[in-house]
Amino acid sequence: MIVGFIISGINIKGVSLFVSSVKIMLLPDIQMITMAFSIDQTTGYLKQYFASQLKIPPDVLQVMFQGIETLMSLGVRPHGTIQIEMFSLDLEKFPIKAIQLQPEYNMPDVITIRVQTDSDTFQEVAVEIERPTYRKPFLGGFRNRMTGVEFHNAGSQTVPKKRPDKGIEIFCRETQTVVERRKLQQTRNTTSTQMTKIGLYVSNLTDKLIQPEKYFTAAEYHQHRFNAVIVIQTYYRRWHAIKVVQKIREEKRLRLEWEAQEELRKKREKEERLRKEYERRLFPKTKEDFELLYHALELWRQEEIEHINNTLTGAERKAALCALLEKEAQLIASIGRHKLNADEENQQKAILYFLDKCAEPKRWKAFDGKITEMDTQFTLRARDLLEIYRSISMKDLPQEERLDVLLTLKHTVKEHECKLSQDIVELIDREADLMMRGVKEYNLEGLRKRICTLFLQYIKTPTFNPEVARLLKVPPDPLKLYKNINFCRGCKKYLPSIEFSMSANSRSVGRCRRCCKLDNEARRREAFLKYKLMLRNLRDAEVDYHDDAKTAFLIQQQDLQYMVESIWGCQSALSAWDDLYDLVMVRWNKYCEWSPWNTILLTKDEADAHLKLSSLEQAYEIVFIHKIKHKHILAKNYFSQIPEMASVLHKDDNQPRWDMRNDTCGPRLLGLYRSNPAP
Repeated sequence: MIVGFIISGINIKGVSLFVSSVKIMLLPDIQMITMAFSIDQTTGYLKQYFASQLKIPPDVLQVMFQGIETLMSLGVRPHGTIQIEMFSLDLEKFPIKAIQLQPEYNMPDVITIRVQTDSDTFQEVAVEIERPTYRKPFLGGFRNRMTGVEFHNAGSQTVPKKRPDKGIEIFCRETQTVVERRKLQQTRNTTSTQMTKIGLYVSNLTDKLIQPEKYFTAAEYHQHRFNAVIVIQTYYRRWHAIKVVQKIREEKRLRLEWEAQEELRKKREKEERLRKEYERRLFPKTKEDFELLYHALELWRQEEIEHINNTLTGAERKAALCALLEKEAQLIASIGRHKLNADEENQQKAILYFLDKCAEPKRWKAFDGKITEMDTQFTLRARDLLEIYRSISMKDLPQEERLDVLLTLKHTVKEHECKLSQDIVELIDREADLMMRGVKEYNLEGLRKRICTLFLQYIKTPTFNPEVARLLKVPPDPLKLYKNINFCRGCKKYLPSIEFSMSANSRSVGRCRRCCKLDNEARRREAFLKYKLMLRNLRDAEVDYHDDAKTAFLIQQQDLQYMVESIWGCQSALSAWDDLYDLVMVRWNKYCEWSPWNTILLTKDEADAHLKLSSLEQAYEIVFIHKIKHKHILAKNYFSQIPEMASVLHKDDNQPRWDMRNDTCGPRLLGLYRSNPAP
């Protein structure tokens, strides 16, 4: 066995990367195998390796070394060689056979070649194969169809030399623009025939006899193509018709699904609205909730009276009416008790909202749309007072925390010496003394309410809380009230103007809001929630136009109620739908500002479709347009007395109007709105 190593790289830490070619001579077949090993490998490692390759036990193999020497200790140097003979101790059971080469060849890093230096002299030279640092390009190739072996065209093994930079930009020919010239040319088509002649015999066994078919004239040929075109068009039109029908069928299916979903959505919305209305009647909290309660009570009373009048007469009728009156009184008393509880809860919420309003920082919008906030000494003072009020209003506080809150309140009110602060300090000392004596919580509720009431009065005093001056309904200076005070004919009180609700055509102040509310609860018992929602939706829609509309904000709830009930008949102008919760007021001409003489009452779906119209004259019939114009004239006559609306009315009068006599379109109606309009 001969071992040889050739350096394949540089290693400054050791010799583990130095390799040599090892020649192994297998006896008795005298087979020479050359392989690469590191020069620090032991002969024992070589023995184990060849034992696995020869598939015989390593104990049977025998070499001339003990198996612990390395190739370097034997004197092997890089590019050196050593020969080792290897044979088997038991040739009968474990003979050494020639190693079968693996079918897949792996090129070693080092090979040994014989170079002829003279005619009879040869020299073995170790050659190191340098691995390229780049991937060779694929230059094509071919595949043997019989064996399936692929052969690739060889690429250059050496890296091409980099061209020296001459300072001149050079392009190869492939990047240049090629000038082409098109020219038609008939190519050669060489044909030949072979026949029997002297010295040549051509067999006619494979010849075929061809007979000419029927001759087609040009007219027959074109007629045949025309018939074929008709057949193709027939089948294409059939295919196209099937596709169109499938598309229409799919659109119909989607439309029906959408309509079913819309019906389900409307049903859910109505159920949700009824559920919320039922909850509001069951647990009333706001003024609108009690309006719904009184309205439901009035509807129930009218139904009972109608039932009594239809079924009973004489003394029985009078007795039933008396029983109904007593039951109505009981229901009114029950509603009153609910109202007292709700007023107490709402009063506390109103106080906290008022104090939060005082403690808000100053806000303004910059030119870039960002909101800037700033706290002043007055807002900070109001915030401190708010926190103290919340602390003393809390219930179920431990005794230590309650004493800390009272001490903080005492130091706060003692900053100003007055009768009010002295009363608060006296009450604080009294509560602290009672708490130290172990008085129960429920016995201190009255005292604590007095402390909260006096401290709230302290907060509402502008001397102690300057920020509250801008939120008080009654300003500190009585002279400012003289120009803003009106007399209520119902309760006989002088109240500020904000306490009066005036309609658009009112000529006098009349009664205040509280008297109107009390009169409604006692007599008519109407619910105005649906009109409030309609007015809110109208104003939100006008804000979305961004055209500086202001007429919708001049209209009050009473004005909108008059328009819906007296002018539009509480029903849609197209479908006569009379559920006010589903009706909305929209612009008749969407390009002009909303006003009582530029509006139409429709359902929500009809309003969405109406606002998508580009021409009203082409969408509606002339009779329908005349009905809408007549309602607009009634609204003009009613609202023309208001100075603010009169200016808008004169502005609209100066704009060109639609004239029926100049209309050449004739009576037309959009298919979507083909229904009986309201009279």
